[in-house]
Amino acid sequence: MKLLTLNTHSWLEKEQERKIDEIVNMIKKERVEIIAMQEVNQLDSSEKIKGEIKKDNFLFVLKEKLGDDYNFVWDYHHVGYDIYNEGTGVLFKGEIEEHCSEFLGDIKDHNYWKTRKFSMVSKKIGDKKIDFYSCHMGWWKDEESSFERQIDDILKFAKKRGNRFFLMGDFNNSADIKGEGYDYLLEKGLYDTYHLAQIKDNGITVPGEIAGWEGKSKLPKRIDYIFSSEKIDVKSSEVVFNGKKYEVVSDHFGVLIEI
Repeated sequence: MKLLTLNTHSWLEKEQERKIDEIVNMIKKERVEIIAMQEVNQLDSSEKIKGEIKKDNFLFVLKEKLGDDYNFVWDYHHVGYDIYNEGTGVLFKGEIEEHCSEFLGDIKDHNYWKTRKFSMVSKKIGDKKIDFYSCHMGWWKDEESSFERQIDDILKFAKKRGNRFFLMGDFNNSADIKGEGYDYLLEKGLYDTYHLAQIKDNGITVPGEIAGWEGKSKLPKRIDYIFSSEKIDVKSSEVVFNGKKYEVVSDHFGVLIEI
């Protein structure tokens, strides 16, 4: 089984249509079953097609190109760049058992850019239900909505459900910085699938300074992860959409694992 996470930076990319095709082709070629996506945008002014989903919702566009084998869920976080509805979502192959979403942290205002939620799908694999979360977290020690509180909220929700789970996404905390968010995740008993993988590369998912990291670090960093609630066998963990394995499609690279 293959899992992918990607912060899409959607509709903010040059040559966006070509990059959409690159994502679609990669998903088909690699036969990825679960795709967690962040910064999934749609124009606020666009026409609604179902519920909160609008015709230019980035996940809807991908699903239409992928065909009937795939479906998706999407959850609205906040207004992005004054014109977008920004959210997280999960694109998945086959059927799911259920879909859940809740706010994380203290802020629950769609008009404020620090508002965070998660998107979760539950899928039956063999005789077990496994939950897959798409996460776009805040920064360490943010006084308004701290990373610690967001992680505590999502783990409380996940552990109450009692299923095995994966947290996938953009965590906005570098693995290189000791004593901060990455270490906090490990202290909570999560397993970084990058370290469990038999085959892996350097893991770098952001090559330099990006939006949200202005003035913090221009160095290459690993801030996009796939964490497991249990120690599992991971065949491989690869960075994709980095110009080496598939063309660059966002200001983040993706992470693809096979379990």
